[in-house]
Amino acid sequence: MRVNIRLVNNITTTTMKHGLACLCLLGTFLRALAQCTAPTSEFQLDGDYLIGGLFDIHHAKASVHHDRPEFTDCSSKPFILSSYRRFQLMRFSVEEINNSTNLLPNVSLGYEIFDHCSDTQNFPGIFNLISEDGLIQPWREPHKNLSKLIAVVGTYTSTETRTVAPLFMMNLIPMVSYGAASSIFSRKQNFPSFLRTVHPNKDVIEVIVKILQHFNWRWVAFLNIDDDYGNDGRELFINMIKDTEICLAYTKALDSKTDYTPVFKQIQAQRIRIIIVFAPEWTAEALIKAAIQLKIKDKVWIAGDAWSLNKKLPKEKATKSIGTVLGVAEPVVTIPGFSDFIYSSKSQNHCENAEQERFCNQVCSCSNLSAEDIIAADPSFSFPVYSAVYAIAHALHNTLQCGSGGCNGNITVYPHMVLAQLRKSNFTLLNRSIEFDENGDPKHGSYSIVFWNHSGDAEEVGFYNFHPSFHFYINNSKIQWYTKGEVPTSQCSQECSEGYSKMYDGIHKCCFKCEICPNGTYVNSIEDPYKCINCKETEWSAEGSTSCSLRVVEYIPFTDSGAIVIMVGACTLMGLTLAMSVLFAINYNTPVVRSAGGPMCFLILGCLGLCSLSVFFYFGKPTTSFCILRVLPFILFYTVCLACFVVRSFQIVCIFKIAAKFHKINSWWMKYHVQWLVITVAFLTQALLLLIAYSCVPPKPYNETVWYPDKIILGCDINLKALSGPLVLLLSLCSLCFIFSYMGKDLPKNYNEAKAITFCLLLLILTWIIFSTVYVLYRGKYIPTLKALAVLSSLYSFLLFYFLPKCYIIIFQSYKNTQQYFQSLIQNYTKTISQ
Repeated sequence: MRVNIRLVNNITTTTMKHGLACLCLLGTFLRALAQCTAPTSEFQLDGDYLIGGLFDIHHAKASVHHDRPEFTDCSSKPFILSSYRRFQLMRFSVEEINNSTNLLPNVSLGYEIFDHCSDTQNFPGIFNLISEDGLIQPWREPHKNLSKLIAVVGTYTSTETRTVAPLFMMNLIPMVSYGAASSIFSRKQNFPSFLRTVHPNKDVIEVIVKILQHFNWRWVAFLNIDDDYGNDGRELFINMIKDTEICLAYTKALDSKTDYTPVFKQIQAQRIRIIIVFAPEWTAEALIKAAIQLKIKDKVWIAGDAWSLNKKLPKEKATKSIGTVLGVAEPVVTIPGFSDFIYSSKSQNHCENAEQERFCNQVCSCSNLSAEDIIAADPSFSFPVYSAVYAIAHALHNTLQCGSGGCNGNITVYPHMVLAQLRKSNFTLLNRSIEFDENGDPKHGSYSIVFWNHSGDAEEVGFYNFHPSFHFYINNSKIQWYTKGEVPTSQCSQECSEGYSKMYDGIHKCCFKCEICPNGTYVNSIEDPYKCINCKETEWSAEGSTSCSLRVVEYIPFTDSGAIVIMVGACTLMGLTLAMSVLFAINYNTPVVRSAGGPMCFLILGCLGLCSLSVFFYFGKPTTSFCILRVLPFILFYTVCLACFVVRSFQIVCIFKIAAKFHKINSWWMKYHVQWLVITVAFLTQALLLLIAYSCVPPKPYNETVWYPDKIILGCDINLKALSGPLVLLLSLCSLCFIFSYMGKDLPKNYNEAKAITFCLLLLILTWIIFSTVYVLYRGKYIPTLKALAVLSSLYSFLLFYFLPKCYIIIFQSYKNTQQYFQSLIQNYTKTISQ
């Protein structure tokens, strides 16, 4: 009996334990069932108005060949943590707006987000957004079968955006991108409903060029991803450096199949130290890892905004060996409440079962991520996502005419109405102004310039502000260069020294040779370092100059000591000619005066005096009239003097040698006064020749700038070709005079005027030979002085050696100035000839 009771008790106890266990299991199952049936998908949220979201949470690196049509399963592709962070930020933004009492009061926003991981294989998600019950609105049936979609946030890359944007553009569905930076999206004729909260590529490239110019880096490589984003950035960079001293030494488009070994070999061969990497983070990671593996060192890497805030690469020790990394980045904006949202979201248990996977690519498979991982991920393009959602919300707020009391529920909202309000956006978000320009690009904003420090952080070292004021700044002291102090240099050729111009050496303007600029030229390294610029005529420069100096202007003033001596000599000559004329006039009927030429003496002396006037015009600053009077009086009146001496020497020869044999010639000569006819013809001919010469090419002031580079010698430009006629006449008369006078060299000693004329002519010829020799060897400012001296010597030769001896006889040897004395000389000479 006791045994049965114990057995019953044991059975009862066991049954109770199993019952309690079953109750616990049932409770657990029911609670889990309740959670899993709740609508907890991260990709979907119901609301009054729907916003689409396109985020590449996963990334398909390359297009895969398909034998039949199929979509890309994004969850099987590599996971992008930074994109997942942006995906969560959109969810947070919508929740924050829904909890707001000021923005869209009593109106809820919903979202439908897709993992857009491929450029060409993710169209099912797009069709799902723009359709209603599987139907897409035909163009001829407006406002029918419309989805609740009012706008789309995304996509991230330019190629993805360019692929899917036309599907949204046809119905003017606003597409607000947070990452597509290609220039093509600024063309409103192609993308009328496209806007973006990220700056276009031209702004990023502008900052990169500013960095290069700041550090004087001229020899650079540009590596870009081979897609719309990267190729657009490269074209913008090439165009932007055209008018700068920056040279693109090497460029390469990268993809998932790129072999980096020849790329870096080429960079090393060209001694390039600056490498610009314009690519998304997955391409940049592959590039940097290849550089580490190939042991690339001593480079400066300039990162685009797509990977400059990468969290993984700076933490790796090997990254420090490749050199110094600078980058351009969107300013990191702390978004209040986002961290709490992530912690709250990760604490919930999201059941990703088949029932909730209502459409393709709305699965993350990322439940193993911690909240800390998401918060610490690359924050790039976070604020653009946040501002994109808020821009759409503000546009909807204005479309619904919302106020403090609520929104107008009677308004039917269409996407094009939201687009119109989006274009007018003008609000402040976290102390930042959100406004779009006419191209749908951000009107305001700035970029941070970051440096990957030794702690593995992207430290801000500068900034570049855009509209309304442009301001660029870099704190050089914060950057720790791989050179340990000095800023690295990158140039194809070393800079030329001062005074040297550059000469292209190859196809790049940065590769050059240096050549010193010769005398009379200079180089301005700021305006044009490739050209030696000629100085002006009034300037000069020594070899290797960077500027020109004013030349010293030189001419012989009237106050010059040499000029004074020569002018005194000219005045003395005029005084002597006047005195001799008076003396000859007093003794006019004496044999000496008559043998000297009689009345012709006065003509010769007068012409010598007039010739001396030209001497005074060789001094002072040259003018046109001075240049004319330097030559005209001398040539014209000296022609008369030579003509007089020609006929005088001919008369002497005629009397003593020709008259005895040809007595008719002498009588004919005396009867018709042929001597005066010859003189008159010579004078008139010379006057006519001078008139023609001066009419064709008149003398004019001239600046001599060739002989002395640092001086300007003021002179007269006298055309010898134009004066060839007058000079030939002058030389002809001189030759005839010399011939006739030489024929009478053996005449009586005390009556040998022919010898005197010959001697004067020899002095004349010698004077001008000496002057011509000096003129060829010397072209200084004293040339006018020497020429005036030659003129004066030519005049004094006749005055001193022809007229002065006769004056001496008249004054001191009057016994020789008698008729008997002259007759005796002639008779003795006649006897000698007859014997």
